[in-house]
Amino acid sequence: MKLIAIRHTSVELEPGICYGQSDVALARTFQKEREEVALRLNGFRFDKIYSSPLLRCKLLAEFIFDPATVFYDDRLRELDFGEWELKSWNAIYNDPLGKVWMDNYQNLPTLNGESYPQMVERVSAFFNEVKLEENNTVAIVAHAGVIRILKSIIEKCSIEDLFNTFKPEYGSVTEFEI
Repeated sequence: MKLIAIRHTSVELEPGICYGQSDVALARTFQKEREEVALRLNGFRFDKIYSSPLLRCKLLAEFIFDPATVFYDDRLRELDFGEWELKSWNAIYNDPLGKVWMDNYQNLPTLNGESYPQMVERVSAFFNEVKLEENNTVAIVAHAGVIRILKSIIEKCSIEDLFNTFKPEYGSVTEFEI
């Protein structure tokens, strides 16, 4: 099975803002970016298409694919940053609780949000279900955190290494062989 992970396009936020599960506007470049993503997917035939229900993924999925063929799954959402949603990373880091979390993000939950192990658990549950289906090629429109976790599961890489070496860009297409 091939799994094609597509990251949503650029968002209309200042750089350095934490936006996890917040529904944020897409950048003015969305039309151009979505067409570039569609071109990169030319030649693929997908048996099943999944997307995060967050607007930045949903709009891209519905442009690239027939909306009636897209299955939305909450497990494909980005990390829930709780009270840190839409705050700057600098402000989070300067908060004593934020600094503690950043120094141990692999284990601790965000402030009134989700922990990385919880996110890994939900993405893993999704992936294990998809593996059981008899599909040749699956598309997933999601977020950088979800794509990193998928890479970690499929290629058996540590999450810590991936945060240092793998950053899916906006509108990127990552192909996995399972």
